[in-house]
Amino acid sequence: MWQQIMRVRQRAIWSWDGFVHVFRTEGSLSQWLVANGFFAILAFVLPLSAGERGMLLMGGILVLAAECMNTAIERVVDDVSTEQRDAAKQAKDCGSAAVAVTGVAVGVAWVCVIVGLIW
Repeated sequence: MWQQIMRVRQRAIWSWDGFVHVFRTEGSLSQWLVANGFFAILAFVLPLSAGERGMLLMGGILVLAAECMNTAIERVVDDVSTEQRDAAKQAKDCGSAAVAVTGVAVGVAWVCVIVGLIW
């Protein structure tokens, strides 16, 4: 039992270290955090159901996760080789696209919720 607790603790430390690394090295994570803060306040101010609020907050957190994965892809690609390669560019572009698509998905969710409130 104690070993399991220590493993969970260690994984939490590694995860936090990864998040701090992304925060310190990728300005876009800071931008997403500010956007998430603004939209989280909006989600709690608007008369939303618990499900709507949860979906919107979860979406914002998923954008942060996508940004972390994009950074991981960039680090691995750069670690393999610093020379310009088509596959390296494609991998980085795909990681960036994942962040963009996740952001668009959250935007669509917000539009649906806002239209539902207005309608």
